[in-house]
Amino acid sequence: MVVVGADVHKRTHTFVAVDEVGRKIGEKTVKAIAAGHAEAVMWVRERFGAQVVWAIEDCRHLSARLERDLLTAGQQVVRVPPKLMAQTRASARTRGKSDPIDALAVARAFLREPDLPVASHDEVSRELKLLVDRREVLVGQRGSTINRLLWRVHELDPERAPKPRSLDLAKHRRILGDWLATQPGLVAELARDELADIARLTEAINALAKRIGEQVGTVAPIAGDAWMRGVDRGQTRRGNRCSDAIQKRGRLRPSLRGGADPGVVG
Repeated sequence: MVVVGADVHKRTHTFVAVDEVGRKIGEKTVKAIAAGHAEAVMWVRERFGAQVVWAIEDCRHLSARLERDLLTAGQQVVRVPPKLMAQTRASARTRGKSDPIDALAVARAFLREPDLPVASHDEVSRELKLLVDRREVLVGQRGSTINRLLWRVHELDPERAPKPRSLDLAKHRRILGDWLATQPGLVAELARDELADIARLTEAINALAKRIGEQVGTVAPIAGDAWMRGVDRGQTRRGNRCSDAIQKRGRLRPSLRGGADPGVVG
């Protein structure tokens, strides 16, 4: 088993990997953003494989986003209480830059105290993330399809081009569809096909929105109501924030030694 200790800061994170006896076997520094976190996960997978535990000092204002991204990537994450770090830092202190030294201290603290709490997404928050991610994909597909359709309508008759957001609603799609049915040629045919795609995507998006609202409502009724109100008003960003608040909840599971199932996280 490899342990990766993390020294987290506002702009960068430094990771040091150690083997089971605490010998340093790798080091990497990345930007403290999602892309940097993904880069760190790729580095670990390529260098050390799947049997890896990430040890992160429990300072949530700096480590929460890193922890969430690691869990989403299917990684095992343990939280190292700051009170354990003083002794380990003192014993690990050597000459050199402090970031890798501190990351090494975090990793060795986990080896010394293996029964530390494991962070994980709970099942509800994981399902919410999957549903929200799927909905965002469909919304993107619908937006691209609407843009193509608008260009085709503009080619047929610029005065008939509807407002982009109006095509979210069935009545506006119906009006446009009735007109397109009277137009000859390939451009009109493709426009009709794309209008049908928009209707199909909208139905799927709305079904997911309802399911997300119900899911959020099971754990946070107020947030669930806010999500549905946001969807009804077309305020999807507000709804996403409501679901994101639930996704970001992390529960403490038993220790890794206690048999935590890595399939539950991320």
